Amino acid sequence: MPEMLQFVGKRFRVYKRAIKACDTIGNTGMHRMGNAVHLEGTRCDGQAHGGCQAACLLYWKEAWLKPVQDDDASPSPADVAAASVVDDGQLWPPVCTLATLARATGAETADPDEEVFSCQATAMPEAAPIRLAGWDPRQYARDVTSGNVGLLPMLRALLIHLFNKFQWANQRFLPRLLLIKGGERYPFLEGKVQGRAPKEILDFQPGGLVEVKSGEEILQTLDRQNRNCGLRFGGGMLKYWGKRFRVRHRVERIIDERTGKFVRLPGDCIVLDDVVCTAEYELFCPRSIYSFWREIWLRRVAE
Repeated sequence: MPEMLQFVGKRFRVYKRAIKACDTIGNTGMHRMGNAVHLEGTRCDGQAHGGCQAACLLYWKEAWLKPVQDDDASPSPADVAAASVVDDGQLWPPVCTLATLARATGAETADPDEEVFSCQATAMPEAAPIRLAGWDPRQYARDVTSGNVGLLPMLRALLIHLFNKFQWANQRFLPRLLLIKGGERYPFLEGKVQGRAPKEILDFQPGGLVEVKSGEEILQTLDRQNRNCGLRFGGGMLKYWGKRFRVRHRVERIIDERTGKFVRLPGDCIVLDDVVCTAEYELFCPRSIYSFWREIWLRRVAE
């Protein structure tokens, strides 16, 4: 992707091995990803994709990387240039430029809102076509042996996964009164709002310090589907209750992974520094997608 060119020639530590990915397009579960990693601090800035603000963590194929030691000298610009040689007037290997990448990125239309983009997220079905069976223990063993997940967190996640499967199965055969928490999945969330959810505009700006409200306060802003004005509060966001973070950026539009077209997010929506989906309830997908927050779930904090 064109947004990856800014990282060429630079050094990063491996954040996680990208051995699998959750399907956010067809919702078909986990899919196998091969020979790829995520690197620390390398997220898409959306510059070549109409200013998409999702800030997805980028995938790097191992063929695009090489290992280095901490004491290795960094390559100079001359060394990088010398890696390409001229053959019959053409650079070889072919130079990866913004122009060549942009041709595979989007299809321009008269209406910018109808422009269709291609990116790593929209191409996930092609990059990871093989679905991982939930009952196959090998994917969980790879999560642990790769260093992506510790053994105890993985065992806890598997127990929660089995419990939620039990809840789902019992919903089909048992009356609601005999179900644990009415058959709800863990962690148990139950929005309190009957009808239209409340809204609060606080105009948080990047760099501002905020605190996540308590669980009870947030539940008072959620409808029965645990949504506020259409935005869902996920179970993975529970761990951040009462903690403080800085605002990373406001989100107004992102690319719809199913269609490649832009979706404008109505109302307030912000992203917080280092607050990502850790997927402990989704069997540890390593994508580390940023969580989206309504301002009503947060409060301003004095410096």
